[in-house]
Amino acid sequence: MAITAAQVKELREMTGAGMMDAKKALVETDGDMEAAVDWLRTKGLAKAAKKSDRTAAEGLVAVKVEGGKGVAVEVNSETDFVGKNAEFQSMVDAIATAALNADDVEALKSADIGGKTVEDTITDKIATIGENMSLRRMAKLEGTQVVSYVHNAAADGMGKIGVLVALSGENESFGKQVAMHIAAVNPASLSEDDLDPAVVEKERQIQIDIARESGKPEQVIEKMIEGRMKKFLSEVTLLGQSFVINPDLTVGEAAKEAGVEITGFVRLEVGEGIEKKTEDFAAEVAKAAQG
Repeated sequence: MAITAAQVKELREMTGAGMMDAKKALVETDGDMEAAVDWLRTKGLAKAAKKSDRTAAEGLVAVKVEGGKGVAVEVNSETDFVGKNAEFQSMVDAIATAALNADDVEALKSADIGGKTVEDTITDKIATIGENMSLRRMAKLEGTQVVSYVHNAAADGMGKIGVLVALSGENESFGKQVAMHIAAVNPASLSEDDLDPAVVEKERQIQIDIARESGKPEQVIEKMIEGRMKKFLSEVTLLGQSFVINPDLTVGEAAKEAGVEITGFVRLEVGEGIEKKTEDFAAEVAKAAQG
């Protein structure tokens, strides 16, 4: 298939690879972007296998904690401007409060706030504010103590990133530090046991391919893979990560010193995983001129 300059540019931005290497990777993988990233990593040509953080959705994540129960909800809007709107913020706050007593997003849509369902409330707000909005997701967490943190706060308890941390004991200051760590580092799971086996297997296969490119004997390759997988797991699991507050300790070790156990966490970021639709200014003007 024909590889476009836009595809090459996107892959270069994702991996830091050179232009010709990026083009070759796309040719070798028939334009499959994810497979091309893996191909570059296998060849040692990708500086970082990261996905673009450009997203279509704006809006807010709100967090609420009541006793040993916490909830985070994401409500999207079309523009960041609406996230600063007091009416929108008030609605998001009310939705988050209702979420404390809802089991999932569908139940939350039917929950009552001010005599209307959440779904009807959002529909009314679309009409008054003039932008499309949606309740995208919610997540709940329970523990002896649940601590919340909001990064880039737009108002009390809501912002661009919302984090909840569940502890087996009570230590709010430590819980807040862990929540800030999670907001910054974005671990994939609490521990190796909670990590998606498909993610682990995919990384193992990539490391096998990288090791075999070295041409070393099979027994040496096995040791290389073992070491690299141990490093990978320490980087993506919360308890295995170096604690940003004290890098000499892992988060798990820091929790032990603080006298608590971290039993779970939630991290929601506005627009996470939604690809942003972009148009250049000329195209936007032309589109408006056509009515």
